[in-house]
Amino acid sequence: MMFSVSLLLVGLLFPAIQAKQYTKCELSQVLKDMKGYGDITLPEWICTIFHISGYDTNTIVHNRDSTEYGLFQISNKIWCRDNQIQSKNICGISCDKFLDDDLTDDMMCAKKILDNEGIDYWLAHKALCSEKLDQWLCEEL
Repeated sequence: MMFSVSLLLVGLLFPAIQAKQYTKCELSQVLKDMKGYGDITLPEWICTIFHISGYDTNTIVHNRDSTEYGLFQISNKIWCRDNQIQSKNICGISCDKFLDDDLTDDMMCAKKILDNEGIDYWLAHKALCSEKLDQWLCEEL
């Protein structure tokens, strides 16, 4: 019984990171403030995010010389910091913050990336998300 109480207290004091697997319409609602930023439409964002992370905030991709985190696949080499490599940390944030269901910091960093690198930072955009975007619209909005 004492073990159960201790485990409960640990769970309350150190909550787990709440990752989220979004649907297209949920993500459209959350990202509505990104609509038009840098002349990128909401369907372009939804398409790009689908192809790079599958709408899953917990997505981590290990590359040869970097790791990318979260929905926007933000690199630890330049944009965020982790314990793997020395980073410029331009967004001033720990990479693990991109793995939770609070997308506020993710969107702020994605906007910085867009301002500095353009939409071509996300390779999937040009190849898969620059035309025929009707399928990425959400009728519920």
